[in-house]
Amino acid sequence: MNNNVQVLIKYLPIFIPLIILELALMVTALVHVLRHPHYRFGNKVMWIIIVVFIQIIGPIVYFVFGRGEDN
Repeated sequence: MNNNVQVLIKYLPIFIPLIILELALMVTALVHVLRHPHYRFGNKVMWIIIVVFIQIIGPIVYFVFGRGEDN
């Protein structure tokens, strides 16, 4: 158990920026999904599920494939 805590503390400087990046991407993508009604593929509910549950990749997929042209 003590070894697990030491490993976590060792890699914490790497995890914190990744967590902040993931949260910033998710919040930005969610705000965009909620404010804009047009999407290339799918609907609002589908994109919210993708953005929230697929962590870092979900928001990136939304901005690359889901965002409509007239946004």
